[in-house]
Order: sequence, then C-alpha cells, then structure tokens
Amino acid sequence: QQSNVTSYGATALAIFTLEAFAGMWINAFIICVLCMDWIKKKILNSSEKILLLLGCSRFWHLCISWVFSFLSIIYPNYLYVYPILQLATFFRTFLNHSNLWFSVCLCVFYCIKITNFRNSFFIYLKVKIDRIVPWLLLGSEILALATGIIAYDIADKWHCNNCNSTGQGNLWEATVKMDKYFFPSFFLTGFGYAASFMAVIFSAVFLLFSLWRHKHKMQTNSMKSLSMDAHIRAMKSILSFLVMYSINFVCLVLNMVYATKKGSYVTFLIVVFQYTFPGVHSLILIFSNPKLEKALLKIL
Repeated sequence: QQSNVTSYGATALAIFTLEAFAGMWINAFIICVLCMDWIKKKILNSSEKILLLLGCSRFWHLCISWVFSFLSIIYPNYLYVYPILQLATFFRTFLNHSNLWFSVCLCVFYCIKITNFRNSFFIYLKVKIDRIVPWLLLGSEILALATGIIAYDIADKWHCNNCNSTGQGNLWEATVKMDKYFFPSFFLTGFGYAASFMAVIFSAVFLLFSLWRHKHKMQTNSMKSLSMDAHIRAMKSILSFLVMYSINFVCLVLNMVYATKKGSYVTFLIVVFQYTFPGVHSLILIFSNPKLEKALLKIL
C-alpha cells in the first residue's frame, strides 16, 4: 500500500509540474507583453489592467500550489513546521479567489462594454465603466484577502488541535481528522464560487443576447461580413469561457466533496483539471486579444 501511495504521488507530482510550469509560462507571457506595452505607452486600458492582475495572480497561484503539492507529496512533515501550512493555505486561498473575482471582473467588463441595450442603467455603466473598474478590482482584492484570512484562521486552529496528536505522521491521514472545520471552510469557499459563477452566467447571458440581436440586425440590413465575423469570434470566446468556467465550478464543488479522500482517482482528476484551467483559459484570452495574439505569433 505504501508503494502504491508513493507511485501515485510521483505520478501526480510529475503531471502537476508539467501543467503548473506550462500555465506559469503562459501567464508570464501575458504579464511581459502588457508590462512592455505599459512602459512604451505609459498607460493601460481597463481590460489590460484586469488581464495584467489576472495573469499575476494566476502565475503566483500556480507557483505556490506547486510548492504546496511538492511538500505534501515528497516532504509532508515540513508542513507541520509553524507557520508553513497556515501561510500556504492563506496564499493559495487568497490567490485562488483573486483569480475567480478577476475573471468575473473581466467578464462583466466585456458584457458592459459590448452590450447595446438602451436601458438607462446600462448606458450609465457603459459611460462610467473605466472609472468603475479600479473599484471592482479593489473590491475583488478585499474579498479575496478576507477569505484568505479566514482560511488562515481555520488552518491555524486545525494545526494546533492535530499537530500534537498526529506527531510526524502523513499529512493526508491527518486531514481526515479536520471534519469539524469543514463546514465553515466549505461554506466560505462555496459562497465565493457560487457568487462568482452566477455573476459570470448573468454577464455571459446578457452579452450573448446582445450579440444575437446585433447579428440579427446586421443580417437584416445586409451589412458586411467582416463585422459579422468579429461578433461571431466574440461569441465563441465568451462561450468557451463559460464552458470552461462551468467545468471548473463543478470541479471545485467535487473537490470539496472528496476533500477527505486523498489519493483517490477522482481527486486526482479534479486537481489535474484545476491545474489545467489557469493555463488553458489564459491561452484562450491570448487568442481573444489582438495585441497578445500578434505578439505570440511574432515570437512563434
């Protein structure tokens, strides 16, 4: 049984390493291109600010998640050294929720910027969106920071109550003993996932409905196909974003359900996709942004 766990851990770490480093390179590319453009033009538009913060948070989230996976599989006893487990939990939770809320901000921004509803509230948001974006980003960071602090407190209480009783045992065996701490943690993370997921769904529905109306109007007026192709490309981008976000949301929920079943194949598949999501979604964002796509094609 010990050899099976060791084999499983080695295989999991190898796959996580490939996915994490691929995701880090993709997000590092986004950061470098936007920073070079920022230095050259001395300014970034609202969508580029969101993309820059999203790329930074995903880069560091993948770094810390890989280090945590490496320690938990290869050197699990090191996580008992105070306060490594608490800090790892804080930064992973903070950066993970930053990713979620920055993605929501990007989706909401595209929704408001592209939709053509004549409602006075939508018109007001379209005019003020560039001034609203910094406040949205600040609010996202405050929510992520609060979530990270609560996660740190939960990990600290679990560590104090279980460190003496488990000694230098396997961390995966010790996690089963933290059942009484699951409810506040699950409620906290579940609320964040559900709220961000609902915001993405509403933004995508509004955007797709607006694009459908615009497409129908262009067909009626027999306009040029170039504009039609641009709108169809935007629809494909939003649909791919919604599909990936939906799968990611299901994996996040399943990860909470199988939290105590470390070493299972279901948990392995869930974590594999969670490591894949930041890189693949960032790659979609690159091909959805003409500036990033042009820079990538130039490098290739």
